[in-house]
Amino acid sequence: MGTIIEAVLIGMLVMLAGTVPWDIVILGNFRFFPSVPWALPVIGVYMWLYWRYLSGRGEPQSTAATRRDRHRANRLPTRTWMWSLIAGGLGIVALVLALKLANRMVLLPRQEVPDLSQMPVATIVVLLITSSAVAGLVEESAFRGYMQGPIEKRYGPLIAILITGTMFGIAHFDFTLMLWPYYVAVAAIYGMVVYLTNSILPAIVLHMSGNLYSNYDLWVNGRAEWQAAKDASELVWRTGADASFWTTLSALAAATALCVGAYFKLARVAQPQK
Repeated sequence: MGTIIEAVLIGMLVMLAGTVPWDIVILGNFRFFPSVPWALPVIGVYMWLYWRYLSGRGEPQSTAATRRDRHRANRLPTRTWMWSLIAGGLGIVALVLALKLANRMVLLPRQEVPDLSQMPVATIVVLLITSSAVAGLVEESAFRGYMQGPIEKRYGPLIAILITGTMFGIAHFDFTLMLWPYYVAVAAIYGMVVYLTNSILPAIVLHMSGNLYSNYDLWVNGRAEWQAAKDASELVWRTGADASFWTTLSALAAATALCVGAYFKLARVAQPQK
């Protein structure tokens, strides 16, 4: 258990070290000079220093090799990159479809949208993009790098993904048992890419893309695209299995099959690097 406890504690510290400064800066931007996205250059400098330190640069030199190894920001060949993005992208598509289907059977908790009506559109766009980038970089470094790596080496990817998925949900402060499978699924999509390639870089790109899509969707529609049902009257138990339900189910089956095949292909492509 020592390996798990240490990995979880260090991973959560890495996550807090990246997210707390961003939360402070973005809240400051909302309050002071909201017409100017000044949070971007401020957090950009901090993220550069943050990334350098996690990757083994800076003092103390006695921990440099350990930091570099745990961060797992390893370069990959183009072909491995391609299959990482294909596999992870199909995983995200399958997850969105699964959530949309699940929300026709049970009402999942709604995501809260902050009031951005007083901010210029240009500032909102810049901050949404920056927020997606920061979340991808920080959370992959913390959860798939520093947390998953040591647990994975000791207990294998399955245990590592279950633990990181659970901690990922807790870190988002809206964790409920109903959402636990969702967070584990997210951890599996990104975690398997990292496990097969021994690099968090493709997972960062996937994470950023997924966050950018969901943030934009929340901003424009006021709720996530997968939240198909507004209230209990739209659940499939009341409406019956209509054409939309069967179409989503068929699309989910196809996306899942393609996703599994892509991960097997990624495993073969990435094997020489591991």
